[in-house]
Amino acid sequence: MKISIVVPAFNEERLLGHSLAQIKQATKAFEPLGWETELIVCDNNSTDQTAQIARDAGATVVFEPVNQIARARNRGAAAATGDWLIFIDADSQPSAELFAGVANAITSGKFAAGGATVKMDADHRTARLVVWIWNSVSLILKLLAGSFIFCEAETFRKIGGFNEKMFAAEELDLTGRLKKFAKGTGKRVVILSSHPLLTSARKLHLYSFWEHFRLMFLVAFNPRVLTNRETCHLWYDGRR
Repeated sequence: MKISIVVPAFNEERLLGHSLAQIKQATKAFEPLGWETELIVCDNNSTDQTAQIARDAGATVVFEPVNQIARARNRGAAAATGDWLIFIDADSQPSAELFAGVANAITSGKFAAGGATVKMDADHRTARLVVWIWNSVSLILKLLAGSFIFCEAETFRKIGGFNEKMFAAEELDLTGRLKKFAKGTGKRVVILSSHPLLTSARKLHLYSFWEHFRLMFLVAFNPRVLTNRETCHLWYDGRR
């Protein structure tokens, strides 16, 4: 068994080094099983030291010139040679216990894909509320958070990967197609909850409540705005 870990990264020099170190530490969970791992970072047209930091960490670096999360993840997956893919955001830090949970899900043979609940690296009221709402919805509806997704590589390719028309919420689009495909094969999508993924709360600091509210309002009345880069500026305006 070989696991390919794909990390999309746009101007992530501040957090990437620490995240990659934690990812490499977490892969020790696969060693007792004799599984191989590879670490792939997709430099999504960064203007800082993202690519060099990834190389220094021992990652294979690929380049995607179009600044879009879906394209970056797909480009990384195209370079992957593993049986399973794990997509992890550059500001997130998985634990060995979470990876052990992934291994258990894979070896059970019951699942075609999965994700995890999350916790933020800032403990304040807004962060707690956002995390509680998301984790509750994720567990009930089996929705995958883009910060952590694992999937059979063959399944990912059969369903066409991430939707490159979308500049945000592409993980929810992928979730729907994965669930439909899994159902046809007698498998399921699982959300692991025993060891949540630690992820950055920086968007809560960098963007105001009204910026977040405006985007949610627009999406609620017209989901097609998710195909507009300018509307989804929270992911692309370069604030770090």
